Amino acid sequence: MNNRLFTFVGGNAGIWRVVQMKTLAGEHLPAPVMVDIVAGRDTGPASLDAKWVLHGITSNERYEMHGEKEQILAKQPALGRSEAVCAALIAIRKNASWWNLHQDERQRIFEEQSSHARIGLQYLPAIARRLHHCRDLGEPEPFDFLTWFEFAPSDESAFNKLVAELRASPEWQFVEREIDIRLVREPG
Repeated sequence: MNNRLFTFVGGNAGIWRVVQMKTLAGEHLPAPVMVDIVAGRDTGPASLDAKWVLHGITSNERYEMHGEKEQILAKQPALGRSEAVCAALIAIRKNASWWNLHQDERQRIFEEQSSHARIGLQYLPAIARRLHHCRDLGEPEPFDFLTWFEFAPSDESAFNKLVAELRASPEWQFVEREIDIRLVREPG
């Protein structure tokens, strides 16, 4: 089994209950009641009544500078903390203009113009995240990135501020599809 591959199943089963779902750009996804996260591709019975199934793989962080990556690793908490009962799944697809840029041009936008990593560092360790790349799978997926965030209810306003800062950055002019799904972990 590939321990970097994850499947997000939006349907009627899972441990994460959907409390809000917004389409910020592009085509919407049908609204599920629950979201399940499965390591690997086999979703089992959860996918039988799924409204959607999304796949992503963890990969190297393409736009973080060496020093930033070390800072993030030092401050980033693990997913699954008991107090982090709130979550967000943010699915993004960037437009062809983004992908037509050279890697160094994307790096410049990401780092110098948008300060993506610097902004994110301000919210650690309150907010944990795991980035999933969809383009790396070699088969068509509706999104380029699936970012999973977890945080405590007391950090929800900080999370909202984080995503507002990122969405106001120059990088977001390249986003053609974005879905923001907010969730709460069901006890049990």
